Amino acid sequence: MAVHVFDRDTAVRRAGDGKFEAEIEGHRWWVVRGPNGGFVAAILLRAITEELGDPGRPPRSLSVHYPGAPQPGTLEISVTRERVGRTAAYLSARATQEDRLIALALAAFSGPFPGADFQAVRLPDVPPPEAIEPSALPGAPPFTQNFEYRFALGGPPFREQEEASTGGWLRLREPRPFDALLAAAYADAWPPAVFWRLSTFAVVPTIDLTVHFRELPPSDDFVFATFDSRREHDGLWEENGELWSRDGRLLVQSRQLAAHMPLPGPPP
Repeated sequence: MAVHVFDRDTAVRRAGDGKFEAEIEGHRWWVVRGPNGGFVAAILLRAITEELGDPGRPPRSLSVHYPGAPQPGTLEISVTRERVGRTAAYLSARATQEDRLIALALAAFSGPFPGADFQAVRLPDVPPPEAIEPSALPGAPPFTQNFEYRFALGGPPFREQEEASTGGWLRLREPRPFDALLAAAYADAWPPAVFWRLSTFAVVPTIDLTVHFRELPPSDDFVFATFDSRREHDGLWEENGELWSRDGRLLVQSRQLAAHMPLPGPPP
């Protein structure tokens, strides 16, 4: 059976005790200066998960900081077991490329705990994905070609709207079962919410991204994604995200801080 392109491109190989390597090949997942942050997060989560090696304790939280952007070539990842207890495990990862720091990650894993089960929010009332035409993103970065977007809230971007709020149906263009790796990628796959306040593209690199994995049904169906930003100051803005199943279960919550910079101009 052929390996899905997402699994191929986020694959890691063990290179020693707590050491992994990943290959950044081509520009399939590129934004402007490097790969998309969710794609990098998926690579780190894969390395951390393989180092833990405990399917009974799935990932519950992942936080990634991005000091640098990788370039095509080998990404070296060092994973540390910070604490592995009876109920929860905490592991960190440090990714470098030619001794240049690329990303730092911290992940928490656990089985279920006894407690209440409730959901105080609801899936927005929107048409199903089959009732919405795929949304075109002309001029968008290469990584968006891996995904299918169907806007359902907020309309298309770059219309200088009052609110930085958007939502719609999302999945890989070549469907693949949903899991934590794909959830990490989806958390940074939608066009940035701040684009709904702008008139044109900008460079908005992620500074940090946190993903909370609430429920991960192994379906290759669309998820409904909502993203919004409430504050930009000093060229920094936050984005809050949610991913929902078609039947109304809140699957993933995310938050990131990003910078806002103009597109690079032509060389002098």
